[in-house]
Amino acid sequence: MDQTEPAPPPPVLATMTGMEQLQAMIEGRLPHAPIADTLGLVEFGGEQGSISVALVPERRHYNPLGTVHGGVLSTLLDTAAACSVHSTLAVGERYTSLDLTVKFLRAVTEDTGRVRAVGRVLHRGRRTALAEATLTDEAGRVVAHATSSCLIMS
Repeated sequence: MDQTEPAPPPPVLATMTGMEQLQAMIEGRLPHAPIADTLGLVEFGGEQGSISVALVPERRHYNPLGTVHGGVLSTLLDTAAACSVHSTLAVGERYTSLDLTVKFLRAVTEDTGRVRAVGRVLHRGRRTALAEATLTDEAGRVVAHATSSCLIMS
């Protein structure tokens, strides 16, 4: 397995707030996270403190039981929750996820149609933040829910 180091972030990131960074990615002025291409994430957007992202389930997302793999749904929820925290960062701040707790409530398949994760910051302190994300189907039914705590670093 290749053990290459990830590319360092562009130097311009150090001069931007978290929301400015995310907006630059949305507008294509900065590269977005490669995981978005891997999974086919779409409709990334939001405002400070609340970020959303969607996915149209495909067979490639399935587990051996014929439903979308929980890791794919967890990635959607993690993206929405963590990026909601990211959107609150001041210039020079960084963050990392400390944990992610997911509750799966309904199976997701291709027949489910597009699912959308909406994250929001519940508490933003100086050193930690708590966020949640809710994953809903096109009918508005909750299919999964997550909470995440993040460490804020300066």
